Amino acid sequence: MAHQDCINCKTTYGIDEVVYFCKKCGDILEIKFDPNELAENAKAIEWKTIPLSVWRYRPFMPIHESTRLVTLGEGGTGLHRSERLGAELGIQNLYIKNEGENPTGSFKDRGMTVGVTKAVELGARHVICASTGNTSASLAAYAARAGIRCTVLIPSGKIAYGKLSQAMIHGAKVLQVRGNFDEALEFVFKLSEKHRDIYLLNSINPFRVEGQKSLGYEICDQLNYEAPDRIIIPVGNAGNISAVWKGLTEFYQLGLIKKLPKMTGIQAQGSAPIAQAIQTDSDQIIPVQNPETIATAIRIGAPVSWKKAINAIRESHGTAEIVTDDEILDAQKTLARIEGIFVEPASASSIAGLKKLIKKGVVANDEKVVCITTGHGLKDPDTAIKQSDEPIEVDADIGAIEAALGLKKAILAR
Repeated sequence: MAHQDCINCKTTYGIDEVVYFCKKCGDILEIKFDPNELAENAKAIEWKTIPLSVWRYRPFMPIHESTRLVTLGEGGTGLHRSERLGAELGIQNLYIKNEGENPTGSFKDRGMTVGVTKAVELGARHVICASTGNTSASLAAYAARAGIRCTVLIPSGKIAYGKLSQAMIHGAKVLQVRGNFDEALEFVFKLSEKHRDIYLLNSINPFRVEGQKSLGYEICDQLNYEAPDRIIIPVGNAGNISAVWKGLTEFYQLGLIKKLPKMTGIQAQGSAPIAQAIQTDSDQIIPVQNPETIATAIRIGAPVSWKKAINAIRESHGTAEIVTDDEILDAQKTLARIEGIFVEPASASSIAGLKKLIKKGVVANDEKVVCITTGHGLKDPDTAIKQSDEPIEVDADIGAIEAALGLKKAILAR
């Protein structure tokens, strides 16, 4: 039977106990399964016949069999072989796992379908999160689907309205806190502790991580149960990289894959405490007091899941890299124009990181690499518009259009 386990002191809590931090040492929790039970579930052939999606992997999720799922059809996103971009960067086997294809346009939907399903299973009627955008959009949608109340706290400053508009239209109560994300997160912790009827669904919640681990499962499924050599992923609050690693290690322990990839985390300059810790071989992060980057989805100075992320990177013999805003924007434009995949700036950091690591000789040109892009470009259309050519206004005349396109006037045959 599954249970919740403290990552530090290993204190165990029941699967249906509402607890966000270890009561003994204060550290974060993760879901652990009985290995024999998980192995038995893996042997059943039925799950492999279900179309690719998060709930294809229901036998590996900590949800009771009788529970009704809160789902919008998440998962099953494309794994795109990117030959043209690979040739541009100098790598032979490059794939893009495009999480912008999820229902609300980001990878967050994987965690929310499981997290909100668990909330309803536990009897919650009110869910809450702090967010820089995508989490709020996803939670609001799944709360609406479940018919429960939703509150989101967002930090002051620039917010990508493509994301905020989603939270608003889905009916969430949106509060903009005069402070940064880390301060907003502290408030939702306090609210969920003080008001026990409010269920917290930030990435600190281990049930969200369980949904996000399906991303690791899917990559292996789509590569015919052959794990890639390396997975490159943007890192903000750090729940996703550790979730993907959890899914991969579970598949490996079950014998469904024969090797494990190197987990490679990418952070933006000005918001890179985990990458700094990896590069300096430190066991602690130094929080960034005022994080700043164009990649708002990863603009987090004190990531809650940093221990899990560092463990994932080190256990997999991976690494972490820091990229500038200019490098991120260049990668966003390159991916859109070479492969036709439009992603938000934070998503493009995985491509920017790959480019940098190839130049440094860290990534070999014969590696099979999967870059995860975490959110759709329409999440932040203003950034895309600012770095693109403006529309050209012309007269309603064929000659004017030809002139604007640089076409020579054709001589009409008599």
